[in-house]
Amino acid sequence: MNRNDLRKIDFSLLIIFETLMEEHSLTRTGEKLFLCQSAISASLNRLRQLFDDPLFVRLGRTMEPTSRAIEILQNLTPAIDKMAVALHNVSDFDPKTSSSVFKIGLSDDVEYSLLPCLLRQLRQEAPQISFAVHRTDHSVIADQLSSGEISLGVSNSRDLPANAKRKFLRNIRPTVLSADSQMQPLDLDEYCKRPHVSISLSGEMTDHVDRALGSLGRQRQVVLAVPQYSALKALIEHSDLVAVVPDYVAKAMLRQGGLRMDPVPVTLPSADLSLSWSAMLDNDAGERWLRSRVTHHLCEKRATPGEISPNTQAA
Repeated sequence: MNRNDLRKIDFSLLIIFETLMEEHSLTRTGEKLFLCQSAISASLNRLRQLFDDPLFVRLGRTMEPTSRAIEILQNLTPAIDKMAVALHNVSDFDPKTSSSVFKIGLSDDVEYSLLPCLLRQLRQEAPQISFAVHRTDHSVIADQLSSGEISLGVSNSRDLPANAKRKFLRNIRPTVLSADSQMQPLDLDEYCKRPHVSISLSGEMTDHVDRALGSLGRQRQVVLAVPQYSALKALIEHSDLVAVVPDYVAKAMLRQGGLRMDPVPVTLPSADLSLSWSAMLDNDAGERWLRSRVTHHLCEKRATPGEISPNTQAA
């Protein structure tokens, strides 16, 4: 039987079958389901035709299941349970009482600087909900959404699969992070002279900053590439190292003291932080709640039609 054949099935028959397996009696099954005995008898005849098996044989006053009926029940019960859960989740989601587990993807800059505040807010609204955070970025988010590894992701994303949707959250404004105590920002000459730290998940020593400098006939020296932001503050403190980071990362580090942020003295390509999700979960009540909260807490300003990509949809 394929999925198209399911259209021919009256799914209420399966509930009657499951109850017959529990009660071993047409009369008690009818009483439990508030149906007359003749309706249960007619349903049993349809079940026998559907499964091409007697399903039950009368032994005295009880209806005993055949071996085929026992096999059907073993396969049917977990399927009915999953259907019930799925229908319940779609129609009813209360963040205050839900114990759902959400699989979310966050780029390292988001996890470092924006997750702590977001999590505090989510915990207040949904104290029993759990979150499994996966590392993501523009190079892997499409595959993670397609495979179901994550249901939504927050990162700078580029090409997404056809069944994914995206919502603009905020612009990513690069800034220069340093331990300088001087008041004036770095000019281009000083910026190029300083040793640099690059944040690269793949360990690459060059990135969009080097390409922008190259277009001006300038270059910098990257002396260290690290895969994440967690150690960056300690690396830059009490040194002449500089790093280009998103403004929200810089602000999170500045709150701890010891560093400063300045404008980047070269024009860099624009980028944005987006919320992306699987279209298959577009109408899931729990996922819609989570997307609304992520948007509310991470969105710098309301998105307008001109700020979102053609395949963007409301979260």
